[in-house]
Amino acid sequence: MIRTVPTKPYTDQKPGTSGLRKKVPVFQQEHYAENFIQSIFDALDGFQGKTLVIGGDGRFYNREVIQKAIAIAAGNGFGKVMVGQGGILSTPAASNIIRKYKTFGGIILSASHNPGGPHEDFGIKYNAGNGGPAPERITDAIFAKSKEIKSFKIADIGAIDIDTIGTAKAGDMTVEIFDPVKDYAELMESLFDFDAIRANFKYGFRLRFDAMHAVTGPYAKEIFERRLGAPNGTCRNFKPLPDFGGHHPDPNLVHAKHLYDEMMGPDAPDFGAASDGDGDRNLIIGKGIFVTPSDSVAMLAANASLAPGYKEGLKGIARSMPTSGAADRVAEKLGIGIYETPTGWKFFGNLLDAGMATICGEESAGTGSNHVREKDGLWAVLLWLNILAVRAESCKDIVTEHWATYGRNYYSRHDYEEVESDRANALVDELRAKLGSLPGTSVRGLKIAKADDFAYHDPVDGSVSKNQGIRILFEGGSRVVLRLSGTGTSGATLRVYIERYEPDKARHDLDTQEALADLIAAADDIAGIKGHTGRNKPSVIT
Repeated sequence: MIRTVPTKPYTDQKPGTSGLRKKVPVFQQEHYAENFIQSIFDALDGFQGKTLVIGGDGRFYNREVIQKAIAIAAGNGFGKVMVGQGGILSTPAASNIIRKYKTFGGIILSASHNPGGPHEDFGIKYNAGNGGPAPERITDAIFAKSKEIKSFKIADIGAIDIDTIGTAKAGDMTVEIFDPVKDYAELMESLFDFDAIRANFKYGFRLRFDAMHAVTGPYAKEIFERRLGAPNGTCRNFKPLPDFGGHHPDPNLVHAKHLYDEMMGPDAPDFGAASDGDGDRNLIIGKGIFVTPSDSVAMLAANASLAPGYKEGLKGIARSMPTSGAADRVAEKLGIGIYETPTGWKFFGNLLDAGMATICGEESAGTGSNHVREKDGLWAVLLWLNILAVRAESCKDIVTEHWATYGRNYYSRHDYEEVESDRANALVDELRAKLGSLPGTSVRGLKIAKADDFAYHDPVDGSVSKNQGIRILFEGGSRVVLRLSGTGTSGATLRVYIERYEPDKARHDLDTQEALADLIAAADDIAGIKGHTGRNKPSVIT
């Protein structure tokens, strides 16, 4: 039986760069989740009888919303839903399932790297038929539908057993519960030289992977320990928990400091890595050296041909605007295209679909390729393992050799989290107002060559995305970028990106914050960060 349930719209269901994210109590309001799921379907056409993928990162409220999504999908006429066993499905694995089985699209339940728990974060994201996050035209349509919704359709099918692999009927719709790891592991095996990596482990190579009690735990356990033969215990915190063990599943030097400390210790493993809540981000640390996400993108691209899946070379490299220019120099040497996009993986989708780019990356620890249409944390770790096995060198040696060849981009991101929205918006508004007067002036001995608010002109579909981040470019190649993030759930996060290019290899061993000290001070002078935020220092430095 299908019921049409009257409802009233909420005014705050505008998707951000990666879906709708709010605190759990917000989603627990009457019909809040139902409204948004129905608004997704109302914004789409042609799905009658088609297949929808559903899964999430296992965070609190995941299982309840999966049941709602199944019932609403049945009520709206989908022919089949595919659900990861236990409700578990990493974001890149979901993208792979959508693409491999040519489904209509998918709903991913996650708030990515944000904390989980009864009073923490939750999220719902729609991915289109190419496996990538819904483009802006769809998210705009979803928001428009959410503001005028009057009812939602739901099938009275009762609770579906999502823990047992197999199929069941939900009215006229089929529900398939599938192994969330198998297809993804097979994809990774097709891209990388598992024999070389397996041999490296056999010869004593040591990996430490921290799944942070998040979704990649089952994937890492299967791939690293079972298929590649890494010793039992290589993967830590591998059981997904609704509250991520009370920790923040963000793989950075603050929330994964324990891994950093281990990798800098006297008995450090050869290679350390971590992933985030939904499995699309990565942290890379070699023995005695942290690899910034921006550098990682460049180094993976420079060495990608060592992996079977990329032996024919790369079509191009794409990076988000705030990501350092390290990848640009690799692209130049390889003679391939380099594309600078706004933040948000959906902007890479057109380039990947058009065959213009092969590897993409963001400074926020997201790296991926054309194998799916999402960033992919385990993919990045496996490509590093492939490179290390084939080159038979340490991570530190590979990094220092790369800097000697291409120069080093000293780079850091300063996050001011949960700033009062009015304060954050005032900072951005005042800075925008004076952009025209900044070129030609000097701050802390640094001359400003250009200042603008980044706008992206998509080379595939011609669309334009404005106000994507304020750039202050200095003579000599240094720069400061400021933007407000759309991935939090309360207040605003001000992100400040600082970059300095150093071609002299004799100056490649400086402390990053010291190397950037004049630029950090200049950023505060120009934008009035301390005055506007009321903070003397960032919440997180990466």
